[in-house]
Formats: sequence, structure tokens, C-alpha cells
Amino acid sequence: MARNAIRFGPISTAAPGPLYEQIVAGVKREVAAGRLAPGAALPSVRALAAELLVSLITVKRAYDELERDGILYSRQGLGTFVSDNGAAQTRRLKRDAARAALRVAVRAGREGAVTDQELLDWLKKEL
Repeated sequence: MARNAIRFGPISTAAPGPLYEQIVAGVKREVAAGRLAPGAALPSVRALAAELLVSLITVKRAYDELERDGILYSRQGLGTFVSDNGAAQTRRLKRDAARAALRVAVRAGREGAVTDQELLDWLKKEL
């Protein structure tokens, strides 16, 4: 896949969250969607910073976080790549977030006197 087809953005100071977190979210989104396959090379820190009009430090921080999460890996002199388990790791993070959102919804429903059956019915309708 050509690098220009990768959609990291939009990255904006007007958008919620720090810029590096927006980059992290963009990479995770691309990996989860399969647009960045295992082994795919990412732009260099310098190239991505220039493309997104952000500082080198911002991109470096995003890449470092993605490496800690096991989504990317770097090879000195070769670049930064999507790890073999990057997509699985991203899916796991999204599953965890979905489960947490369900917990919040159940708690809100119980606080609003919604029965378990009503919650199940609503969930089935959403599915």
C-alpha cells in the first residue's frame, strides 16, 4: 500500500486530545481496518511530522507509545513497521473499550431504573 493512502488525520489542535494521541488513534484505526498490514512500513518520524505539520517530538512520542502497546516496532536504520500482532493488539484494545462502555451503560441503566430485560432488548436492537 502506498504511504499516501494511509490516513493518520485529521490531526488538529482544534480536535480533542493531544496531537500525539490523535496520531496514535489514527495508526490504530488504520491497523484495525487492515489498511496497515503486518510488516507495513510507516513514514519516518521526520516525514510524518512534515506531512502532518507537527513537531518531531509529537510523532516520536506517538510511535513510542505504539511500540509500548506492541502495535509497531522499529529497526535502526530501516524504519518503523506494523508488528505481526499489531492488528490483534488493536482489536483487543477496542474490545476492552467496548466492554467498558457496556459496563457504563449498564450502570447508567440501573441508576435510571431500567430493568435487565430492557437493557438486553436495547442491546439486541443495536446489534
